Amino acid sequence: MRTADRLMAEQGASLARTKLLLCLRKKGPLRGTDIADFFNQSPRTVTEAIDGLERDGLVERVSDPSDRRAKLIHITEKGLEATARTEPLRRQLIDQTFGTLDEMERESLGAILQKLSHGLRTQ
Repeated sequence: MRTADRLMAEQGASLARTKLLLCLRKKGPLRGTDIADFFNQSPRTVTEAIDGLERDGLVERVSDPSDRRAKLIHITEKGLEATARTEPLRRQLIDQTFGTLDEMERESLGAILQKLSHGLRTQ
């Protein structure tokens, strides 16, 4: 991961911030607690990350229509643009990491990792 962090830093991004933005891009608006659960991080750590992303205009907090007390974290247009800029680098990192696997092996690995991840979340 150090290589990924270094390459992302050279592009003016960080792997952790990019992963959080990609999560929001894929899943849509989420509560901070849901993000913390997804990444298996403390709520405080995630709140600090969200604060930084919000300060940079990459995400915004919006009211949760189902619970007025809660806020949803929503990726902004600027956040979407930031993820698009990192796409070539992410593709390069994935190719370097998994390039020796054929398509069937990649699919098998993906299924195994999903199963492990699900098992860890339910513990």
